[in-house]
Amino acid sequence: MKKLTLIFTAMLMLIMTGCSMQPPEWAKPNKSQDTSEMKIGLSISTLNNPFFVSLKDGVVAEAAKQGIEVIVVDAQNDSAKQSNDVDDLIQQGVSALLINPTDSAAISNVVQTANSLGIPVVTLDRSADKGEVEALVASDNVKGGEMAAEYIIDQLGEDAKVIELEGVPGASATRERGKGFHNIADEKLNVVAKQAADFDRTKGLNVMENLLQGNPDVKAVFAHNDEMALGAMEAIQSSGKDIIVVGFDGNDDAIKSINAGGLTATVAQQPKLIGELAVKAASDVVQGKEVDKLIAAPLKLTTK
Repeated sequence: MKKLTLIFTAMLMLIMTGCSMQPPEWAKPNKSQDTSEMKIGLSISTLNNPFFVSLKDGVVAEAAKQGIEVIVVDAQNDSAKQSNDVDDLIQQGVSALLINPTDSAAISNVVQTANSLGIPVVTLDRSADKGEVEALVASDNVKGGEMAAEYIIDQLGEDAKVIELEGVPGASATRERGKGFHNIADEKLNVVAKQAADFDRTKGLNVMENLLQGNPDVKAVFAHNDEMALGAMEAIQSSGKDIIVVGFDGNDDAIKSINAGGLTATVAQQPKLIGELAVKAASDVVQGKEVDKLIAAPLKLTTK
């Protein structure tokens, strides 16, 4: 019996040793040095936002320049859908993944799956909470939040009453822009209310209408993106009040509103540049080159 047990144990060890931990053939990324043979998967949080459309355009343009195939999927602001989308991209044998997370925590599992299969991941605009990310390509969201607070102080002085419209809870951009804003606002402004409007224009309008009722003497609004800022501006114009509104992104609609005397300012990003830099980073990683963990795209405050 002891001999049979030893034989069985040896056979089991042999089987376990022989089982490769390598991913199946369909999931192995193409490690060719020739970018024309590369295939990149791009998962966008939502294409119902001009900022992310521009980001996607930047990716597609740079990929075309390098002869890289791109597969684009739209998560529609649904973190579960995004995880499934990325799983599908992995099954299509992409060389690298570019992910603009809807939720930085929820995306972590599929990032870790990609890690286990040797597929490099680059995140755009927002980070992933867990998993190995080769590079985050983004603006300095903390600095942008600080810029917004400083601008409001310049315009209204200290202790001005301000409402903050927050982005999607759980998104790194929401946390970082809020952190930067409160670095300054907690000491020099009076933030009378803050509420999530999920980076959405219609929600920005509805939330602002409700907050105005409870805070009729508010003097300024900081919105974590331009879509919410534009929604808030509609509510303010309907109320007849004179309130400063500062957004974040610098999308075309926001710039038009600023020039027309609507929005007061926006902390402008460069989404096309973010997309371009992300493709360059992914291409470099696949070709065995080192890239910076944080690749920053410059910000600027845009006013009339």
